[in-house]
Amino acid sequence: MANIIEPRVLKGFRDILPAGEIQRAGLMEKITKVYRSYGFVPIDTPVLEYSEILLRKSNGETEKQVFRFEDNGKRDVAMRFDLTVPFARFTAEHESELYFPFKRYHLAKVWRGEKPQAGRYREFVQCDIDTVGSDSAAADFEILSIMRAALAEIGVSDVTIHVNHRGIFNRFLAKIGAADKSEDILRSVDKLAKVGEEEVKKELVEYTGSDEKASEILKYISGAGDFDSTLDMLEKMAGGPDSDTQRMRDIRGMMKAAGIEATYVLDPSITRGLDYYTGVVYETFLNQLPSIGSVCSGGRYDNLAGLYTKTKLPGVGASIGLDRLIAGLEQLGKTSRKGSYLDAEIYCMDGNLSVHYQGVAAALRTKGINVEVFPEPKKMGQQYAVTEAKSVPWGLLIGSNEAEKNLVTLKNLATREQFNMITVEEAAEKILASKNQM
Repeated sequence: MANIIEPRVLKGFRDILPAGEIQRAGLMEKITKVYRSYGFVPIDTPVLEYSEILLRKSNGETEKQVFRFEDNGKRDVAMRFDLTVPFARFTAEHESELYFPFKRYHLAKVWRGEKPQAGRYREFVQCDIDTVGSDSAAADFEILSIMRAALAEIGVSDVTIHVNHRGIFNRFLAKIGAADKSEDILRSVDKLAKVGEEEVKKELVEYTGSDEKASEILKYISGAGDFDSTLDMLEKMAGGPDSDTQRMRDIRGMMKAAGIEATYVLDPSITRGLDYYTGVVYETFLNQLPSIGSVCSGGRYDNLAGLYTKTKLPGVGASIGLDRLIAGLEQLGKTSRKGSYLDAEIYCMDGNLSVHYQGVAAALRTKGINVEVFPEPKKMGQQYAVTEAKSVPWGLLIGSNEAEKNLVTLKNLATREQFNMITVEEAAEKILASKNQM
């Protein structure tokens, strides 16, 4: 007998069993529904891109995380590490075929060779939305509004969305004479929650060469309490009013007009590590589990598409990290583990009735019921065990007695309540009534 290869997956990757995939698919369907309701349309891009496409605008940390290799055609290629950079390439390449503003959504896998940890894998799903072709407060606010609406649709309403503006921060850094180190400073500040203020200050002193400047930066990112007070403080520290602070005031006004302002806080420590962000940036935290990190983030990246086209195509977008979100929901006990999409199972009590069973199943499906027929007349205990593993709510028992009269016995598999000798139509009504209450 040949040696058996041990079945295993790479570190940071995983198989997903039906219950987990049903949950993921259900969440993605709900998120997609919200994205579409705002007028966003779907696109798709390749998993592999030329490395220069993905890495031309990145920092050293990003390059370390990219899965990069030479393919069979001796081409230098890499697997996408997010959906934003491929979208920028897509927009430039198909510019003449698109209309602007162009609003797209894309739900797909991405790959990063980072250290696996709770809620963080090397292969994971992002649920992206982006608008290109509009540099407006309305476009910024729409993304922020969708983030809240999409999470609420999947039952995640206890969240806080932290908002900031990179432009105000850059003006502040220029004012204190630290603009030449802005990218290093931004990345250092972005690590505040992970490494703490003391460690961040050490890095800031190193980058700015001044304890005083480092202290000023820490004061800036500490904020001043509520949204409006913090914005007033940032404006003053950055040198006064400008288009960036006005943008934030406009967005704040739209939040209030929509009645959703309580969900958002102005947090100057939110900078986003990727250097293609140029304007408003944001991160979303579960209020009951902030330690898991941001489950939805993004921002404005006015210059990203400029890497591939001379046309100015300002953009703004956000991404829900589905796997991290699910990990958070699991910790909070808010996940469903249903193992199938079935509403009912027709048990095979008599192999001679197989044809009849298929007729009943067809009749139930025409009424919108998801049903399957157990394929073999195994012991009823074995059949029940399978449906229990799938979390099927209803069972139909049809023996020769029921078949002769074209009736069924319907059983609620959770409560064990039975409805004996009823019509297929009556069974369908009960199943649908129960389904509609869920």
